[in-house]
Amino acid sequence: MDLGLKGKNAIVLGGTRGIGRAIAATLAGEGANVAVCARNADQVATTVAELKASGIKATGGAVDVTDGAALKTWIEGTAKELGGVDLLFSNAGAMAQGHDPASWQQNFQLDVLGAVHAFDAARPFLEASGAGNGDAAFVIISSISAAQADTASSYGPIKAALIHMAKGLARQYARKKIRVNVVSPGTVYFKGGVWEMIEKNMPDRYNDAMKRNPTGRMATPQEIASAAVFLASPVSGFTTGSNLVVDGAISNRVNF
Repeated sequence: MDLGLKGKNAIVLGGTRGIGRAIAATLAGEGANVAVCARNADQVATTVAELKASGIKATGGAVDVTDGAALKTWIEGTAKELGGVDLLFSNAGAMAQGHDPASWQQNFQLDVLGAVHAFDAARPFLEASGAGNGDAAFVIISSISAAQADTASSYGPIKAALIHMAKGLARQYARKKIRVNVVSPGTVYFKGGVWEMIEKNMPDRYNDAMKRNPTGRMATPQEIASAAVFLASPVSGFTTGSNLVVDGAISNRVNF
């Protein structure tokens, strides 16, 4: 299926590893130009080189997403370099699991304020894209943890805040032709990721997670990326304000 993304300009926060890297590669495979940011400059350089090999325009920057001013400067510069922004993906996350104040602060600054600052910086360019092309998109990666809790933790409530914010943005900017959607993954496994570390260091917890999932496995980053890129594409042009759960039925919630 042609998703209608050829020649579009996309920005991916946290685009060098895991889900973000898969989103960037999927966009490039669809012919979109891609900009990625992350804190590790070497990983950014490697990712940009690999994306350029796809034959598209690619760029990147070593940016700390918690630094709102630096993020805004990078997004504005990237928009000028690419010639606009049509798609924005907020994938960066602190992954702090504790209930202590430091964990709440880490998750809020990176996950929530990172998405807030990114959208605020990209909004004029997304509005221009919506006016010119009839469709622009902002996709946030949240988590199924937003809808379930076994213990008190900062992680789930922060992810829930992103879903609530996305619904408000979707309604507020619908007339500007900016669509805002969320993808909420369940457990996602990749080399160097959280679940590989849990597998190595906390095998009982890892095995419990595997047993809870009816599919008997965890998602790949590509499976989450495919959902995110589809939601961002013109093919999904009437979908906005949605939260797409991609969790292999690990949760027992019913979505109405």
